[in-house]
Amino acid sequence: MRILDPHIHMTSRTTDDYEAMYAAGVRAVVEPAFWLGQPRTSVGSFLDYFDSLVGWERFRAAQFGIRHHATIALNPKEANDPRCREVLDEIPRYLLKDGVVAVGEVGYDSMTPAEDEVFAAQLQLAREAELPVLVHTPHRDKLAGTRRSLDVVRESGLPAERVLVDHLNETTVALVRDAGAWAGFSIYPDTKMDERRMVALLRDHGLDRMIVNSAADWGRSDPLKTVRTAHAMLDAGFTADDVDQVLWRNPVELYGQSGSLVLDPVPGFVAGEVPAPAEFEGSSVHRGARV
Repeated sequence: MRILDPHIHMTSRTTDDYEAMYAAGVRAVVEPAFWLGQPRTSVGSFLDYFDSLVGWERFRAAQFGIRHHATIALNPKEANDPRCREVLDEIPRYLLKDGVVAVGEVGYDSMTPAEDEVFAAQLQLAREAELPVLVHTPHRDKLAGTRRSLDVVRESGLPAERVLVDHLNETTVALVRDAGAWAGFSIYPDTKMDERRMVALLRDHGLDRMIVNSAADWGRSDPLKTVRTAHAMLDAGFTADDVDQVLWRNPVELYGQSGSLVLDPVPGFVAGEVPAPAEFEGSSVHRGARV
């Protein structure tokens, strides 16, 4: 089994998670820029965060055999904070960096006028950079938020095949698929979507343009939810090839449009062995390792 987790916030996870993910078949991840749980107060704090996504986190994942990619954006929640708006001027240079495969997460939190402006501006950045875009649908009033998101995407002129609309459920999936976009589902322990419901959606809507992720952030979540969904699919009668399509080929096709996916094995990595000493800007994840 091979897995690309297309939406997982590894900055919030431990090295034990990376080891468990690799053992379960995860070979690549995409980490979207998102809200960190408390307000950021300056553009500089965003830039440090973006730098960590394209630098340290990429290095840390590779130490455990996993290829790390990122999406970059001003997230919907902080789009409402005027202290953060200047970060929009900084995003274009990050979209050119190695491992950046999309603009995201963009979209709505509370569907405010400020969110409208920032959403439209970042869709334009995605058009200019010829990158896919990852759209966050709001946790409240999700049906109306999904409709509005699709309207804004349509108005932007961004091709639907470059758009992933995420955090969907049974009430919103048909809207997204009818629009020609990719349908994303975050599998959580006790909120959003679970494995059983995901299997039912795959039965009802097919496998094309269906994307499954674990999200795995700083709240109660599980970085192995992609693996658990794969097992649920097999238990329900789906084939190994079906699993490969949903958990590998689909996200590869979507993010491969960026031209920045790196999927070959990490050179020198051997599962179960501590890699040779390596550092990123003077820091290593293997402190105390015997050499």
